Amino acid sequence: MRLLSTRPKPSHIYSFLTIPLLLVGATNSSQAANYTINPASTHIRFAIERFKSSATTGGFYNIKGHLQYDPNLSIGDISLIIPINSLNTGNPSFNNSLTGPEFFDMQRFPSAHFESTKWHFNQDKKRPQVTRVDGQLTLHGETHPISLTATKFDCYLNTSIRKDVCGGEFTATINRTRWNINKFAWFGLTQNLDLSIKVEAARQ
Repeated sequence: MRLLSTRPKPSHIYSFLTIPLLLVGATNSSQAANYTINPASTHIRFAIERFKSSATTGGFYNIKGHLQYDPNLSIGDISLIIPINSLNTGNPSFNNSLTGPEFFDMQRFPSAHFESTKWHFNQDKKRPQVTRVDGQLTLHGETHPISLTATKFDCYLNTSIRKDVCGGEFTATINRTRWNINKFAWFGLTQNLDLSIKVEAARQ
């Protein structure tokens, strides 16, 4: 009587090896949850001091983009598209000046972009909190690094839409002349812009 071999065939061995590898790949690809920016709840506010008078405030709205975030792994990534035509100071004449060729030049550069490069977290292992987000800001045809300081950032279940939502607030200061927006920089119009950024994104 011939004894049947119980050794797995090579194809079976490959299958046993492939399944764990696929599981590992799936785990790595799903490390951070994906979120879509909510334009209605995301904006960038700024203040412009003109010739040492009281500051005029304004902002950019209808911002779109994507967020990936996992506090347990201390990883994040965010991409924002900022339409220049959404600029609003409450003064139509000043809006036209700022979006015109002497400042943001909306016709040539219709949008600005922010891409994060590194997220920083505190040392709390039980509940890591975002402290700073570094990234690249493309504005007026120029790209330069900036850092956003987090004043708050957290995620929660929004029962009205039945989705997890992440939201936070950040501050930053940029020197507009680095992006070649130089008009009146040396004659009393604010050169450094203090930015107040609010972001909200819903999980997909």
